[in-house]
Amino acid sequence: MADFYFLRHATTEWNLQKRLQGRTNIPLADVGITQLQTRKIPKKLQTLRWFSSPLERAWQTAECLGINAASELALIEMNWGEWEGQTLPELRTSQPENLTHEEARGLDLTPPGGESPREVSERVTAWAELISSQDSDQQFGCVCHKGVIRAIYAAATGWNMLGKPPHKLDFNAIQGFRFANGEWQLLELNINISK
Repeated sequence: MADFYFLRHATTEWNLQKRLQGRTNIPLADVGITQLQTRKIPKKLQTLRWFSSPLERAWQTAECLGINAASELALIEMNWGEWEGQTLPELRTSQPENLTHEEARGLDLTPPGGESPREVSERVTAWAELISSQDSDQQFGCVCHKGVIRAIYAAATGWNMLGKPPHKLDFNAIQGFRFANGEWQLLELNINISK
């Protein structure tokens, strides 16, 4: 059994433009860096062993919060393939049938050349299994991405990503999940990090 605390990176220019970022390596916007000046990791989580997605926006977030995080490829954002850099309104105009078809697949939505939320969950679960079996700490922090957090949340709640999720997640907060016997469980949602 191990506890994992997931924090999404701060705001980028593509977030402000509502573009699908995926694996595109976009740095934090000035507004994102300013946001982090008003945030602080709770004392009980400061001593965790922390990991970060290798993408710049995640490790910049860790650095701004004073987190010494090891890079972990398993925490990289969902691969949005050919849809990266586009907005949903642009996709609704350029390929409405394809987008509608994929959205109806929920957990198995797979952009052309990309990966599904189910595959993201499987990737992070395999890493969680490995790290929790090798490390005696049993509590880990992860600076990552919205797609990663939503995939683990779906695994913990049984949400199929169709319709609204059972809980409202604050992506400016930390989301806690327990990993036990190969399964994810909710631990503590929306842990406040405001100063």
